[in-house]
Amino acid sequence: MAIPLPDAVATPSESAADVSSRVDQVGAVASIACAVHCASWPFLLALMPSLGLTWLASESLEQGFVVFATLWALGSLLVGYRRHRAYRALGVLVPGLLLVWWSTFGPWHHEVVAHAAGMTAGGTLIAFAHLLNLRLAHGHVHDAACGH
Repeated sequence: MAIPLPDAVATPSESAADVSSRVDQVGAVASIACAVHCASWPFLLALMPSLGLTWLASESLEQGFVVFATLWALGSLLVGYRRHRAYRALGVLVPGLLLVWWSTFGPWHHEVVAHAAGMTAGGTLIAFAHLLNLRLAHGHVHDAACGH
C-alpha cells in the first residue's frame, strides 16, 4: 500500500526547479501567515484565555518557529541563488530575519507593540523575499548568454 506524500514533498518525477519553487511557495505562505498572526497578536492574546489556548503564547514555541523559519528561508533562497545568481532576494530576506530575531530574542521581545511591529514587518519582508526568489528563479532562462 502506497503512502500518499504531502504536496510539499518531491515525487520522483519532479525536477529540482519544481521542488525549489514549491519550497518558496510554502515559505511565502507561511511568512504571510506569520505576519498576519503577529499583527493580530495583541487581539489574540486577549482572547486566548477564554478559548483555552494559552499554550500558544509559549515563548519557546515562538523561538522554535523563528529558528525553523530562518533555516527554511535561508535554505530556500540559497538554492534559488544557485539558480538565478541574483542577490536581491537575499537583500530582502536579511533585514526581515534581523527584525524577526531582534523581536524574538532581543530587547523588543517583552514590549508588546514593538514586538508585534517588528515581527509583522520581518515576516512580511521574509514573505516578499520568498516571492522575489520565485520570480527570479522562473524568470531565468538558460541559453547561450547564460553565465553558468
